[in-house]
Formats: sequence, structure tokens, C-alpha cells
Amino acid sequence: MFKPRVYVTRQIFPDALDLIEKSAELELWPDDEPPSPEQLKEALSEMDGALINVMDRIDGPLLDAAPKLRVLSQVAVGLDNIDLAEATRREIMVGFTPGVLAKSTADLAFALLLATARRVVESDKWVREGNWKISHHPMFWLGSEVNGSTLGILGMGGIGLETAKRGLGFDMKVMYHSRTRKPELEAEYGFKYASMNQVLAKSDFVSIHVPLTPETHKFIGEKQLKKMKPTAILVNLSRGAVIDTGALYKALNEGWIAGAGLDVFDPEPVPPDHPILALNNVVILPHIGSASNRSRREMHLLAARNLVAGLNGERMEQIANPEVYKSLGM
Repeated sequence: MFKPRVYVTRQIFPDALDLIEKSAELELWPDDEPPSPEQLKEALSEMDGALINVMDRIDGPLLDAAPKLRVLSQVAVGLDNIDLAEATRREIMVGFTPGVLAKSTADLAFALLLATARRVVESDKWVREGNWKISHHPMFWLGSEVNGSTLGILGMGGIGLETAKRGLGFDMKVMYHSRTRKPELEAEYGFKYASMNQVLAKSDFVSIHVPLTPETHKFIGEKQLKKMKPTAILVNLSRGAVIDTGALYKALNEGWIAGAGLDVFDPEPVPPDHPILALNNVVILPHIGSASNRSRREMHLLAARNLVAGLNGERMEQIANPEVYKSLGM
């Protein structure tokens, strides 16, 4: 019996691999480091399908070198690493994993917010370096109060909503700006809709949850950062390139804003000699928003089901380019 060939570009949970192997001949990238663009192009050249992640760039030249490819399944919500138009033009179904990671990513957003506000990483480093010479001083390590402050959300999608709900648990006032206004959420939770400039100007904490698109590329730059309070903290769990990195460094270094908590960066990985790493008022994590055991397992299983469904000529649970169904006669 013929089985389609699929390539999985990272190690994933075993039960997700088992699910794929029931329907396909599977090849797995063996290393922790991602395949290079050349290695990925070679690996996919004879494949019918692939399960990929956000570090794998899928563009026209790669797709040209993979003429048999008919299904891509991404372990992520964001799709900025995939040329979706080119995939659709070639009638390639592209699956993704929205929904299952919203809560875990929002947990991390709030962890970054709290860690930056209360200087957790900075003070932990101070202790480990043997600088704790007094047991307590009433004017040392003063941070920002989180409870009762104003949380501004940019992008009220699934992750933005979950982050906002966590803010309510800290008695925060929540205002938001989003491409689409959400009156039902305003009625249910008491969120306040405002312009982007109002969110920037009035919030004590601004948390970014927008997809990376041509419209949102570097949409937080010097102009926007200067609208924020000098006591404000910026949190980003979307994509690094929605912020102008040079402008952010300048804002943090010169005190335009009080701090930043970043799970994403531009570029990724952050170069070890980047000047932003020398600043004490920024917390930077290695893009781990969805990295909880439960969320990652659910993401892997959903991605595996998407892949198998596509290979079997069936509709995926979550597809990023549903218009391809019409051209495929589905």
C-alpha cells in the first residue's frame, strides 16, 4: 500500500509522531538545531507533506524545489515564515494551530509583565553575584505596582483576550485597540476600546498581540514609544519585528519608558553582543510563549491531525488558506 512521504523538521511529542506514522512514511530531522535553508530545501524535495515550525522559511524557491509537496502543517499560530500566497497558488494546504496555545502564551505574557515590573530577573542576578549586603532597605529595588494599574492590549485576538482576563484578576483596568472592535467583550468584561495612541498614552503596561504583517512591521517605533508614559512597561509576545529594535533600545537606554518584557526579538536569535542585553530594564526570553507541556503536546497533535487530513484529501481542523479547497475540488 502506498504511503505518502512526510518530513518533520523537529522532534515532537511521540504520540503525534505515532499518529503521522499510521498514515505516512515519516522522516525526522535528527538535531536540536534547525535545518539550514539549504538542508530544508533538500529534505523537502521529494516529500508529499511536511510538519514545520516558525524557524523554517517556506518561500517560492523552496516550493519550486519541492514539486510533490501538497500539505504543510505548521506548529504555530503565526504564519509570517510561510509565503502563503505562493503555497495557495500551488494548491498546497497549509495547516496551523490557533487556539490551543492562547492560555499558556497569556500566562507567559503576565509572567513577563510581573517580572519586569518588580525587577525579578535583575534582583535575582544581584543576589547570585553576591551583592546582597543588607537584609532590607526601604528604598532599594522599588518596582512598578501592577494591581490597580491600567493594562493596554494591542490586538484583542485569542492571546490578547486571555492576557486581558489575567489583568482583571489583578484588578487592572483594561483598555485595548484591535483591528476589529469587540463590543461583546466590552460588555462581558468591561474592557474599554480606544485608539492606538490613547492606549499607548494612558496605559501603565502595554502588551502586544498582533500578527506580523506588512502593516504591523515595525509599527512600534520612536513615535509610538514617545507617546508612552516614562513609567510604562512594554510587553511583546507577538513577533519581534512588530517593534523597531533600534528605537526600543534607545527608549530603554534613555528612559522614555521604564522597561520591556520580550519573548520575541528582531532578529532571532538575539546576537550575544547586542547592546540591549546590557540593559537592566529589559527581560528577554527565547520565544517560549507556548512552551508548556500541555500546550505543546496539544499543538503537536493538532498539527499532526492537520497533516494527516491533508494527505488523505480531507479538510483540516485548522487551515490558513481555506480558499485552496475550491481549487482542489473539496
